[in-house]
This record gives sequence, structure tokens and C-alpha cells, in this order.
Amino acid sequence: MTSTPTPADRDAVVVAAVRTPVGRRGGGLSGTHAIDLSAHVLTALQERTGIDPAEVDDVVWGCVHQVGEQGLNIGRNAVLSAGWPESVPATTLDRQCGSSQQAVHFAAAGLVAGQYDLVVAGGVEMMSRVPIGATLGDGLGEPMSAAMRERYGVEHFNQGIGAEMMAERWSLSRTRLDEFSLRSHELAAKAAAGGVFDDEIAPVAPPGDPVTADEGIRLGGTLASLGAIRPAFKPDGVIHAGNASQISDGAAALLLATPAKAAELGLTPMARIHTSVVAGDDPVMMLGAPIPATRKALARSGLGVGDIGCFEVNEAFAPVPLAWLAETGADLDALNPNGGAIALGHPLGASGARIMTTLVHHLRRTGTRYGLQTMCEGGGMANATIVELLD
Repeated sequence: MTSTPTPADRDAVVVAAVRTPVGRRGGGLSGTHAIDLSAHVLTALQERTGIDPAEVDDVVWGCVHQVGEQGLNIGRNAVLSAGWPESVPATTLDRQCGSSQQAVHFAAAGLVAGQYDLVVAGGVEMMSRVPIGATLGDGLGEPMSAAMRERYGVEHFNQGIGAEMMAERWSLSRTRLDEFSLRSHELAAKAAAGGVFDDEIAPVAPPGDPVTADEGIRLGGTLASLGAIRPAFKPDGVIHAGNASQISDGAAALLLATPAKAAELGLTPMARIHTSVVAGDDPVMMLGAPIPATRKALARSGLGVGDIGCFEVNEAFAPVPLAWLAETGADLDALNPNGGAIALGHPLGASGARIMTTLVHHLRRTGTRYGLQTMCEGGGMANATIVELLD
């Protein structure tokens, strides 16, 4: 007779985390099929850990636009494209921009519940090849029902307008947003030049030149140059292409295990999933849910803002992290210390795992004990995850 596992026995630890470089729209990754880019990070996990893929209980994959080459359960197709055994199952999920962060949550929950011992969580989005809005499908009906339109008094939910609403609510001027955007590029450029991303990136060799680094980072921007960009959503608005996340291509994946399985395979845990939550908020402004999600995660964990050494708040639009900062009272220096999606890009279904990969490597490199990741999601939702560095 076997004993019932204790919670400690069923902990969820990250044993490897890898990502592709993030490619610009039409850039170096744009000729790569989404399935093959997904397979690339699965293969990188296998090569870095030496695992037998047959040991993997499941692959949980995030992808927002599940149509065309990203349709028909791209997670399963990536497993097959990677040459992994047919016995390895996979599923694909959509929690909008937080899809692969949710994949990490589901993977961790499966480990704690005893459903998994070894599991992959990650995601992909090839926005050069499957554009935003591709899932709407002409002639297949509207994604908002009459009841939804009546309840909220809008014809459509629009994230750009939500960002404008957020900027107005928190009195964020265009200058403040643009300053934050310049900060993102400066921090990302410094990190890239210092080799900060080297350990987490698995270079890609598509047709053409190899892609070894993130393509969206730009230096030399000024408030004057950003000021010349036309507002994107309102003629007198403050949101524009320079203070919003970049349309991008990319994939990322993490290998998670129980401590016992990691020890059996000779793998050293990098961090453990300490706390995982999801929250809902106003779907019209849409982008504010990282604030209640962060509060929920801190309350559940028993930690305070001051206990967290690094915060990763997805830079979907500059008002998101700035409003979050104002509400939480967190230290600006601890926020997105290596830049964010404004500079690095935002390949939707991959971004949660990309950010988690960057966060785990940052904790390990700097010896920071706790990190918190959160990101806004379509429909007014947000995931928040606290990870803890392990010795």
C-alpha cells in the first residue's frame, strides 16, 4: 500500500525554461511554420535536460488565434513535429494574452493534484502568418451577443480604447507613457548587450539567416520621435505604436515536475510555482485586471509587495504597468527590469511562457527569492503567478 502524497511531495517545480528570440512582424521568424517553431522549443527542452520525451505526461500549449496553421490543436501537432513519441498527449488553450501563463497554471495544478509527474507548459503565436482577428471568421457570426452589447453599452470590446480609458482614469499623460516606453527599450537593450537573455534563448535557424536575438529592441528613440507618431485609436488620444506592445512571432516552453520526479531524472529545480491565481475585471476597459490579480495572489500567498524582488507586468500598452504601479505601490526599479513587450514584443499565445522564462532566469541569475508575473487578457481578465527561487 502506498501512502497518500503530502502537499510537499506534490509541489510543482520548474526544471527548465526556454524561448525563441522574439521576431518582428515580417522579420526573421516569419517564414517558419507555427508548428515547427513550437517544436523547436520542445526540442530545446529535451536537449537541455536530456529527458526521454516518453516520460512527459502532457503538453499544455497556449495559442490565441487557433486557425489555419495554428488550428487543430497545435500543441499536439508540435509534439508530433518534434518527433516525440505518439504516446505524448497535448492540448491547446486560449485565455487570450495570458494563454501560456494559464498553461503553466494548469500544468502546476496537475502536478500538485497527482495527475502529472512531468509536464510541459508553453505557447506560440506567429502574428506575421496568422494575423490579429483571424479567428473572427467572416460570415460566421459576431463574438458579442445582443445581451453582451446591451449589458455594457458597446458594440465591440476594443483593447486600444481600453488603454485610452486607463490612461485617462490614472491621469497618465502621453509624455509619461512615452517615457516608460523609452525605458523599456533601454532596459532591454542593456540586458541583451550584457548577455542576460543568452541562457533562455534557443536560436532559430529558419530559411535565411539564423535568428539569435530579439528583433524588436530599438535604441536612439526620443520623446520627440515618439511624439511624431499618430495616435492609433482616438484622434486626440495618447496610445500609439510606440507605447504599445509590438506585433511579434515567438514560442516558449517550460518543463515542470514534482520534486521527486526531478530528483529521479537528475534535474535541478530552478524555482517552484508558489501561488497561481486568475481574476476578472471590467471587460470594457479590459486591461485593469492585473491589479486585482496581484492583490489576490499576494493575499493567498501571505506575502507583501515588499517581499517580491521582481515584478513582470506585461506591457501590452504602457498604461497597464503604470496603472498597476500606482495601485500596488511597488518599486519601479523592480518592475520589468529587463524591459518588456514594448521593446521585446508580444507574441500573444507565447508571451506568458516567454515572460515566465525570463523571470525564472532572472531570479536564478540575481539570487532574488520571489518574483511575480501578471498580464492583462482579453475579456478583462488576468493571471498572476508568484514563483520562488530554489537553491
